[in-house]
Amino acid sequence: MDQQTATALAEVAAVQAIRKLLAQHGRGVDRADAGMIAQCYHGDAGVDYGFFTGPASELAAILATAQSGGPITLHRAAHSWIRPVGEDEALGETYVTAYAAAPANDGSPRQRLICGRYLDRFTRREGVWKIAHRRYVLDVPLSHEGSFAPPPLGEFAHHFPTGGHGRADPGMALLASARAAAFSSRKEAPAMNAPSPDLIDRTISTQQLATLTAAYCRGVDRTDEALLKSLFHEDSVVTSGAFNGNGQAFAVEICKIVRDSFEQAFHSTANQWFEIDGDEAIGESYAVAAVTIGGEGDARTGVLTGGRYIDRFSRRDGVWKFAERHFVCDWTLQQPVAGEEDGLVAALPLRGQQGPDDPVYRFWK
Repeated sequence: MDQQTATALAEVAAVQAIRKLLAQHGRGVDRADAGMIAQCYHGDAGVDYGFFTGPASELAAILATAQSGGPITLHRAAHSWIRPVGEDEALGETYVTAYAAAPANDGSPRQRLICGRYLDRFTRREGVWKIAHRRYVLDVPLSHEGSFAPPPLGEFAHHFPTGGHGRADPGMALLASARAAAFSSRKEAPAMNAPSPDLIDRTISTQQLATLTAAYCRGVDRTDEALLKSLFHEDSVVTSGAFNGNGQAFAVEICKIVRDSFEQAFHSTANQWFEIDGDEAIGESYAVAAVTIGGEGDARTGVLTGGRYIDRFSRRDGVWKFAERHFVCDWTLQQPVAGEEDGLVAALPLRGQQGPDDPVYRFWK
């Protein structure tokens, strides 16, 4: 195996380990498990959330205590752009949506979808990747009046388990049961043949395509025209509804649309799959976009859109880029944003911005 391939495979392994760590952090917060949260950080790690800046170990206790006394939350870490900056260090930008049914200042029920990003520095010590420092950036906070209610499915509304904290969470019990069933009779793994060059290439390419789609989200949300142009081949094609045409022209127009139309934008992609054949590939990425639109006075509108990106990629001169990108809209929800910012949102002072003043650019250098 040549050195370039070995380095690329090592990066894939690092990204996978870090993404598992990010998933564990979300589980720890939602289950109010201080130990699980703390395990995601090195002992000397620090955090900056705005409402708290200091040792990560203290934040773990603060989050677990706050969560245990409140309603169930859901922290969903979607795509991550993870960039190694050395053999044992990496930087990461992870898009995160957090659902919380937290009351407003006046006690009235509110459902919230808080869209933001983790800017993380990861280090590997004694072979284990953990967070060395985390900074949270708030992008789009959406707040709607009302409280959580089961879907209107009649008697079926009570046929699914609901989340809980700690051991009271049915998901933790189900996971433990699955682990026992899967690993109780574990045997020594049979010897494996060396992976084929094609398998190695597809493994590396899969991670490179995931990184490409993550970079797209930053380009749109930060209105970074130069970044977006670098992701599309010169003869690429885009159909997005907002603009249909050449990919390079799309980069210019979509940045103008976002700047002129939205206070802020947040594009989160998940459950991706890619089918790779040599230097050609296709893929589908599920996406949720959250934007806020200003109005007269305090009137603001929050828009959620769910859909899919259908992509064709090609690798030229060793670099994967979009050859085609098409957006398919599946659903959209538009509602007034309830009231002014209250304590929950005001406690997160570091805000995302359009353009080069966004915190990710200083962090990414």
